[in-house]
Amino acid sequence: MDGTPDTPRTPYRVGLIGYGLAGSVFHAPLIAATDGLVLDTVVTANPERQRQAVTEHPGVHTVADTDTLFARADELDLIVIASPNRTHVALARTALEAGLPVVVDKPLAATAAEAEALADLADERGLLLSSFQNRRWDNDFRTVQQLVRDGSLGDVLRFESRFERWRPRPKGGWRESGDPAEIGGLLYDLGSHVVDQALALFGPAATVYAEVDIRRPGAEADDDTFIAITHTNGVRSHLWVSAITAQLGPRFRVLGSSAGYVKYGLDPQEAALREGLRPSDDRSAWGVEPESAWGRIGAGESPRTGGGEPVRTLPGDYPAYYSAVVEALLSGGRPPVSAREAAAALRVLEAARASADEGRVVRIEAAAA
Repeated sequence: MDGTPDTPRTPYRVGLIGYGLAGSVFHAPLIAATDGLVLDTVVTANPERQRQAVTEHPGVHTVADTDTLFARADELDLIVIASPNRTHVALARTALEAGLPVVVDKPLAATAAEAEALADLADERGLLLSSFQNRRWDNDFRTVQQLVRDGSLGDVLRFESRFERWRPRPKGGWRESGDPAEIGGLLYDLGSHVVDQALALFGPAATVYAEVDIRRPGAEADDDTFIAITHTNGVRSHLWVSAITAQLGPRFRVLGSSAGYVKYGLDPQEAALREGLRPSDDRSAWGVEPESAWGRIGAGESPRTGGGEPVRTLPGDYPAYYSAVVEALLSGGRPPVSAREAAAALRVLEAARASADEGRVVRIEAAAA
């Protein structure tokens, strides 16, 4: 393979495995919009999705299976895995053993041990391995990061994060399967995002408590989950992910020693991508939301009754993830989200599952954090 830090070649040619929601809505458009990357090949056995890929990305090659893709490993520079969760570990290992850097959609693996093993393999081969945690680049999360870093809230005491939906009837498919091999359910789906964000903000978890429930008639996998993390620095994170929330709470409520910040609504980037909009259409407007959606900062009053002051929401920036991947490939530096970071989040998710199953608080050993 060419394209190593010693002999950089751009644009890096990308093989994308999977063209369902993750592949077609998130990865392919962001890859296509990134300087230094070109979408070369899409793997999907579905003829309709093959036609969709060629229509949306003229000139792209399509193949029906990963064997065909990896037979052309020397013609590619990066593999992106956006296939069902159960395939992530095996495909990532195959790509790394073929000498190819890898981006894997979250969750990287089913267990922290599997993620650590992949990280060890990537280190041995000197290859990039990154987990696609795009919601680190949500507009509201970027704003929370800024407020925490600049001390606007004082010392943060409690971080509340909600990713809630109202979907009272299951949609089916592998994401809602009760088969453990599928790694379905909200704990590993949306839970991967909220846990990763909490760890990115406040560092390692010391203890985890969770309530993991199946609420909807006919549902097989968890659809209503709460996770409480006590971080080693003393901050408490309370995280909700649910498909059965009839009244949605704030996306974020961050409470500090001098002020609090409350933000409602979701980052606009996913909706824009689903509608067919692209970052390259109008980069200056990408990820920007109207003032009416801004969060508020203050103390002693409710933001829903006018308390506090509006805080301009920073623009969402999903394109920054793949730009950082290109920079890491060129420089040989750290990826935007490392496999070790993914393992830390998976350790929390595993602890959450154990906590819910056993009805206890689970302590995470400092050495494993």
